[in-house]
Amino acid sequence: MASPTCSLWFFVARTDLPFMMLTIPHIVKMCNFPFQEKVLAIDTAALSGEKVDRPGIGTMEDLRQCAQTLLHKGVVDRIVDFNYDAKYQERLYLKHFGSAIKPTHNYKGYPILGSIFKIEECQSDYLVHFDSDMMMYQEPGYRWIAEGIDLMEANPRIMFVRPMTGPPTSDGKFCESDMGKLNPQGFYEFKHFGSRLYLLKCNRFDELLPLPIIWYNKYRQQFVNNWPEGMKTALNIWTGKGKLDSWEIMISEKLKQTDYLRINLTNPRAWSLHPKERSPAFIAALPSIIARIERGDFPAKQAGFYDLIFDLWV
Repeated sequence: MASPTCSLWFFVARTDLPFMMLTIPHIVKMCNFPFQEKVLAIDTAALSGEKVDRPGIGTMEDLRQCAQTLLHKGVVDRIVDFNYDAKYQERLYLKHFGSAIKPTHNYKGYPILGSIFKIEECQSDYLVHFDSDMMMYQEPGYRWIAEGIDLMEANPRIMFVRPMTGPPTSDGKFCESDMGKLNPQGFYEFKHFGSRLYLLKCNRFDELLPLPIIWYNKYRQQFVNNWPEGMKTALNIWTGKGKLDSWEIMISEKLKQTDYLRINLTNPRAWSLHPKERSPAFIAALPSIIARIERGDFPAKQAGFYDLIFDLWV
């Protein structure tokens, strides 16, 4: 029987230009996995929400040039644009939400349609997604993706897999240890989802659908805020003014309604870090931070924490 195939997908937008040429090659290097393909998906939509105020926003021409450089160097195998065709969106949203809602992004400007697009367009059995600002360490000779696939093949309840979040403490703990249930097979079980990094089995994700539609709107008429989400959906479709909550919030709610799980591996041979920092000082320090992470080196006080504590690294 043939082994399952897996593809690697990244999101990029103009907000990612300050760091993507460092982080994306780094992630590909650290994963060290025989992907069927590595795909760079470009969000061509106008920036919205908090993304508008991000530092270092470049032009679409800059973004395409960087994408082509990554393609030319073999870091990625394919470049695609998010498909914003109205009929395509309607078809995907009817499948994923049971309704032809209009917003393509959530209230923060994160791509909901794009998140669905990559799952639908993935040509492999499994998909690994990384936001393009992520960083990670993986020990040579170990592959967290292979361990995750083996666990998902053996356990049909597992919907998403992550490596350890944050470098481990001396006792092997990490930042979410107290929030999850430890399974003796070597992972923590969770009923909430994070969209920055995950492994999923594409056809299994269909079993989670449709997702609940959750709106972020706060209405001046207080009684409307107490309406069921279905009534809010009807109102927002009618007015065209609704703002969606996060895709990960909707998935988390569906996980709570089902037997499916998101799991974190407990193997300290691979771990991930998420930087909240976007300052010029962080961008300047990023090459040295990545070099340390690739060696498995980190400040002692970073142990157990998923969000990078920038002051510890400089």
